[in-house]
Amino acid sequence: MKTVLLGVTGSIAAYKAAEITRLLKKADLNVVVIMTDSAQEFIAPLTFQTLSQNSVVTNMFEKRPDWHPIHISLADSADTLLIAPATANIIAKLANGIADDILSCTALSLDCPIIIAPAMNDKMWMNPATQQNVETLKQRGVKFINIEDGELACGTEGKGRLASPETIVEILLKVMI
Repeated sequence: MKTVLLGVTGSIAAYKAAEITRLLKKADLNVVVIMTDSAQEFIAPLTFQTLSQNSVVTNMFEKRPDWHPIHISLADSADTLLIAPATANIIAKLANGIADDILSCTALSLDCPIIIAPAMNDKMWMNPATQQNVETLKQRGVKFINIEDGELACGTEGKGRLASPETIVEILLKVMI
């Protein structure tokens, strides 16, 4: 059974990651969820533990039964990393090699495909720094799932919505084949 690491970051769209988890499990994939501290402000790890049937990783310094660093163990077990939703913050960290939490440390330790599904305010998405970070990651082989136009959490309309869970899983499955 192939393993997908699902990185969930601090976006209001984090609730959609629960449906992504369900769809990945339905596709007979092992799903291990890695949550940032900010993601846990939007949705509880217990939701993902229940849906994935795996422990949720939330801390780089969790006590472990073995000596292996958790980010290396996660990276070694992964067939794909999907970050959905991906904030401007995690995109910037990865583009600049910053590894200061469990998700960014794991991402920088991988040798498998990385897929990023962004979600943020349209002004953040269109910011030249974000666009440059996206281009940097694309040049390194990271696959991006297009964000969508529509109503944003801040009450405005614009380009910044997370793609639908179905679209995200469909693209991930094509990458994994």
